[in-house]
Amino acid sequence: MPVRSPERASASDRCSVFEELPQLSIVSVCRQSSGELRYTIELVYKQFKWTVYKKATQALLLHAAVKTRAFLEDLKEKHEKIIEWIQKLQSSWDAQAHEDYEQHDATITRAHSMPRDVPSAAALPVIRPTLGRLPSIADNSISEMQTYLDHFVKNLELLNSEAVCKFFGVSALSFAPEYGSKLKEGYVRVCHLDDKEQGCFSSCFNCCGERWMKVWAVLKPGFLAFLAHPFDPKPLDIIVFDVLSNNTEGQISLAKPERSRLQSGFAVTCGNRSVRVRTKGARGAAEWIAAINDAGLRPPEGWCHPHRFGSFAPPRGLTSDGSKAQYFIDGKSAFDAIASTISSAKSEIFIADWWFCPELYLRRPFTLHESSRLDSLLGAKAREGVQIYVLLYKEVALALKINSLYTKRKLLGIHENIKVLRYPDHFSSGVYLWSHHEKIVIVDQRICFLGGLDLCFGRYDDPHHLLRDDQAVIWPGKDYYNPRESEPNSWEDATKDEINRQKTPRMPWHDIQCAIWGPACRDVARHFVQRWNYAKRNKAPNEQAIPLLLPHHHMVIPHYLTGKEAEEALMEAQEELRKASLKPRSSTDDIPTLLPAVEAPDQTEELKDLLADNSKHSNDGPDGVKWYDANGSAEDWWEKDNPSPQEDVKEVGSRVKCNCQVVRSVGQWSAGTSQVEERSIEAAYCSLIDKAEHFIYIENQFFISGLDGDSVIQNRVLESLYTRILRAYKEKQCFRVIILLPLLPGFQGGVDDTGAASVRAIIHWQYRTICRGNSSLLKRLRDTMGDAVGDFVSFYGLRQHGKLKENGPLVTNQIYVHSKILIVDDRVTLIGSANINDRSLLGSRDSEIAVVIEDKEYVTSLMNNTAYKAGRFAHGLRRSLWVEHLGFQASEVNVIKDPICETTYKDVWTSRAELNTGLYDTIFGCIPNDSIHTRTQLRQIISSRKEKEKNGHHVSIDLGVADDSSHAGGEAPFFSSNATMVEGIRGHLVCFPLNFMCDEDLRPVFNESEYYASPQVYH
Repeated sequence: MPVRSPERASASDRCSVFEELPQLSIVSVCRQSSGELRYTIELVYKQFKWTVYKKATQALLLHAAVKTRAFLEDLKEKHEKIIEWIQKLQSSWDAQAHEDYEQHDATITRAHSMPRDVPSAAALPVIRPTLGRLPSIADNSISEMQTYLDHFVKNLELLNSEAVCKFFGVSALSFAPEYGSKLKEGYVRVCHLDDKEQGCFSSCFNCCGERWMKVWAVLKPGFLAFLAHPFDPKPLDIIVFDVLSNNTEGQISLAKPERSRLQSGFAVTCGNRSVRVRTKGARGAAEWIAAINDAGLRPPEGWCHPHRFGSFAPPRGLTSDGSKAQYFIDGKSAFDAIASTISSAKSEIFIADWWFCPELYLRRPFTLHESSRLDSLLGAKAREGVQIYVLLYKEVALALKINSLYTKRKLLGIHENIKVLRYPDHFSSGVYLWSHHEKIVIVDQRICFLGGLDLCFGRYDDPHHLLRDDQAVIWPGKDYYNPRESEPNSWEDATKDEINRQKTPRMPWHDIQCAIWGPACRDVARHFVQRWNYAKRNKAPNEQAIPLLLPHHHMVIPHYLTGKEAEEALMEAQEELRKASLKPRSSTDDIPTLLPAVEAPDQTEELKDLLADNSKHSNDGPDGVKWYDANGSAEDWWEKDNPSPQEDVKEVGSRVKCNCQVVRSVGQWSAGTSQVEERSIEAAYCSLIDKAEHFIYIENQFFISGLDGDSVIQNRVLESLYTRILRAYKEKQCFRVIILLPLLPGFQGGVDDTGAASVRAIIHWQYRTICRGNSSLLKRLRDTMGDAVGDFVSFYGLRQHGKLKENGPLVTNQIYVHSKILIVDDRVTLIGSANINDRSLLGSRDSEIAVVIEDKEYVTSLMNNTAYKAGRFAHGLRRSLWVEHLGFQASEVNVIKDPICETTYKDVWTSRAELNTGLYDTIFGCIPNDSIHTRTQLRQIISSRKEKEKNGHHVSIDLGVADDSSHAGGEAPFFSSNATMVEGIRGHLVCFPLNFMCDEDLRPVFNESEYYASPQVYH
């Protein structure tokens, strides 16, 4: 399955491996048992240093190859001259033409004024030392070999010849700093073991009946690539190192020898692929095996070893490696930052998404930001030469209406630099139930955005969470979105409204995204590369337009330098980055600019990477909402250094130094991993919960988990929560767990509708986790703690109200909680795409990604009325969220500085949630609420509302329209009307209704099609 034919490039097409002269020194020489001398040769080029071992005979073979090359080039040049002279005699050239030809001929001669070979006399001294005994000739042999090889390393033309590159073991990938240090390279022969996974060049030799092919192998710290020849930067195939399973002896081995009487070789097995490699001798095979295993297992990365939480990626930020993070609350701030970052892309953009809408505007009002539409933005960058790779989830069309095929066709029609893959192929892979759920945007492998936000309709929102846009100023067409009411059958006409803006509120969307810089960003990119290459091999093995990708590696300065040498190398590296940034964007030479700046030049690194409060440049939008100023410059809103604690409380956080670790849920079907599954997100959740000392705050779209002994639900986040809360109770600790969830699943259909069995099924599994049955958290805790449970754990949701038009009735709708975060002790944060359910956490089901962020910068705070050092990232994010949920002003932030004291937890947080809940029940009688225990009760209420609909009242699917004629929920002694009562609602926080439908079994029944689906789909 070739990416392209492995023909050798012509001399004119070859890239130059060396741009300047390297330094070469002979370190030592020894006589082998065969009598030959073996030289240890050390070379230094820019920030790279490597060693090669060569025999004198190999040097003589190099000499012969260079002589042959020079002879053939001379012959070719004379042949071309003869042809030109013949053409001249046949043409009636004038004198000027003849003069031009002579000048051209002179130019050719001058171009080759540098010697194209090495005098034979220079090679003779290399032969003489081999004839004597080692003690008497060692010094002489070193100096003679040094003199001989200097002829090569002081001649750029010779250096960039194939024979010399082969001798020194270098190629087009050797000195690209983004791929890491130089390890081992050379010609080998390859053959894949598995015919189903034959690799990207197998069909090139199968057609000739030959299974082995000569290729150039390049070993880097994170991968083994195979090139057609040393001058070709595009890989024929690549093995990206991944976590391996232990063998029966508990050992890990990436490369293993293959025993054969006739051939020397080894097999490299990683993921679900195995590649067989042959070398010229047993010594060569042993050297390759040692080098590959060392590259895969050596700390600190050691990609073949599992790291903390069982993750493929190690913790970052433990040294000054540029690891930083920044949070974004809700779509407005995140989308604006993503738009700015995409606009600054120089080399490549990676996007992985569950749902992607090309017509999405990243900035609003959309009429002032036409260029922020995704297809326009990506098209503009593609035309500049930026390579864009989009990896989409290929949905089961009968179950989902996200139309990834339309998205693929739309993107491919924009520009050839946009590549799109959809995965999985359901029939061939047998995967129907699981999805690719990551939401990733990576620009130049320098900055990465991840979290809960898809680049799709319905996600754009801000902390005001408006229900109304009757003039279609902010949410055009299908972006005015309420999946509880209606899901569009087609997304192709994006400008056409799907729901009636005059009668139905949009469903506000609460989400959280984060940006990360440094090595953790490249770890996310590595995850993308692994998934892309796996999808390419399975979906498009013969499409040459879709390339295999290479993961980047963290390397800034030579690791072997110290002191002044290191400082000089650092300055040189920065100058290289500066020069590279000025080159044309279409060139792959841009890639060095993607390396992070080290800690020393802090002000340069942060010049444009610190995002600021978007509300600084805004004008009044509808209902007093602040929107971006269309004339504001991009530089104006980037974050300034060292903001005050009050400035930390906003929808865009400060960019802070931190420890980061990327965790994920993947398996063999989703990423072709070596392990059956990686479930490091679940491990991180459980570990962080277990180590929590004071406080756990969770926002998630789902909360479906199990206790030990639960044979149905397999993830153990619930067990960790139960164990930690019980320990706090027994030790009489002040310990709080606050969990924020959607009030209802974000799927179409009323709770009692015939076609809403999926909605009811999800409600069932969530209540089974929270409070119903012996496997639930609250039931198990109450058995031990009684009524004290409420002092330790509580559940909440979000709700908004407003009017859809002037003089219209009051309406309400849940704010859909789609964020996936965990905050522990105001010091550690987990942000990602993973829900708390088996689908997201088991690894073998949905693929997910997240990042664990541990603060390194601290602010003075309080914890249970005691002085406390809180992490700047976690503390700022938690307070910003609470300010939004409670409806506070920034000046009130000190009220919630301490998250667990009685004043905050009960008098502020719980009290506000209970008051808001009571007012919503009184004004709207909306669902879900604690007074409705059965479907029969719900039907009666819906029937009563529909009677009033005949008199002109509109009824929403969740009873979210207020009835001014009477109070739906009972008397309100302190308020004279709904309009007066609604003024008592502050913020969005409400209690989660634990008794809603408590007397019903909500699982699908036999006459519903969902009954015959696997229950795993819902949990």
